[in-house]
Amino acid sequence: MTASDSSVNSNWSDFPQKLWRKGLKWIANLKLAIALLLLIALFSIAGTVIDQNAGLAFYQANYPEDPALFGFLTWKVLLAMGLDHVYTTWWYVLLLVVFGASLVACTFRRQLPALKAAKNWNYYSQARQFKKLALSTELNQGSLDTLVPHLEQKRYKIARDGDKLYANKGIAGRIGPIIVHIGMIVTLIGSIIGAFGGFMAQEMIPSGVNFKVNNVFEAGRFANSDRPWSVNVNRFWIDYTPNGDIDQFYSDLTVVSEDGYELDHEVISVNHPLRYDGITFYQTSWAIAGVRVQLNNSPIFQLPAAQIPTENGAKLWGTWVPTATDMSTGVSILMQDLQGSALVYDAKGDLVGAVREGDRLDVDGISLKLVSLVGSTGLQIKADPGVPIVYAGFFLVMVGVVMSYISYSQVWALQDGDRFYFGGKTNRAQVTFERELLEIIQAIESTSTQTPVTN
Repeated sequence: MTASDSSVNSNWSDFPQKLWRKGLKWIANLKLAIALLLLIALFSIAGTVIDQNAGLAFYQANYPEDPALFGFLTWKVLLAMGLDHVYTTWWYVLLLVVFGASLVACTFRRQLPALKAAKNWNYYSQARQFKKLALSTELNQGSLDTLVPHLEQKRYKIARDGDKLYANKGIAGRIGPIIVHIGMIVTLIGSIIGAFGGFMAQEMIPSGVNFKVNNVFEAGRFANSDRPWSVNVNRFWIDYTPNGDIDQFYSDLTVVSEDGYELDHEVISVNHPLRYDGITFYQTSWAIAGVRVQLNNSPIFQLPAAQIPTENGAKLWGTWVPTATDMSTGVSILMQDLQGSALVYDAKGDLVGAVREGDRLDVDGISLKLVSLVGSTGLQIKADPGVPIVYAGFFLVMVGVVMSYISYSQVWALQDGDRFYFGGKTNRAQVTFERELLEIIQAIESTSTQTPVTN
């Protein structure tokens, strides 16, 4: 084998290692990380502004081709780019993965070596080395023995090697950026888990009905809403203010096993949800599901109610009560809320009067008793297995940010014959560090009764 052949083989064997180093250097680039973060923020804003998983008809109605929003954003473009499900698109997940890889690479390439260097004891053995420090002084006399107690009082960690001294404090300030990176990586992992393993559903359930989560309108690829338990809506009610405005909604919910055993029980309201088995039930809306009435001495029966559209958008529900066995005639009942009153109209459509729960009203020769109004609770149901991980990531980020504000200060000293050199540097709180060093210098001067030659 010739020397040239050996050189070619050597270069070829080193190629993967060189490629790895270049790739690591590229992905750990700060500019790349900032660009990725801006893209993630931009598409996250788009996912917030654009309704997600709203259906084809919604996007065709709100993002027509003529005129196109901003001159280019039509429903076709929106669906083609996946902007109707931003957080689960392959390119959004890829951005998160690459950003996470950039943070990992930066941690191993920059932060950990910086921490390792900060933990090393670096002594200055020559006077000229102190000239590189922004804060340094030269004393006619001084000793390390005199300096050490003052550094200990300032909580420095001290190392000595003969006539050389090195001290530092605030190493947590070097650990802080690493904790921030770890927290951001944990947050990204939690976001990805939530996007692919979570789901959202909405249910409108009347009082007294047992239900399972079925009406899922948004779900990750690996989400599973099926659970071996169901929920009873024991009761739904509304508290009203003296002016008749809604004060708060309440739903009495019981989680029931397949065998009928109570697993959990909670009265929920707005901002006070029920959490069970990784699923959260939020109180969001309400409706009137039906009315329970009695005609003369008949058994009490329940009729469903339907919402009636109004011109001003006011809520109004109505139902029809048959008053003949062949259902050839009947009366109408209209309701606005669950405060216990309703308006009754006869078969001709004329208003007969108002009736409250528990009272009777004669209409078309029949005594109609309004037993009760049946409310429906509107629940938003959400499962996000990534939430605990995201919270843990945010906590780590906050801890890391606080730690990053701790000043990392270093001090060097050298005793060279009758000359004593002293100096230091810090990465933040420069003024405070200057005052600290001046206090130490003054303490040394007062001990040795010497005056500094240069400063």
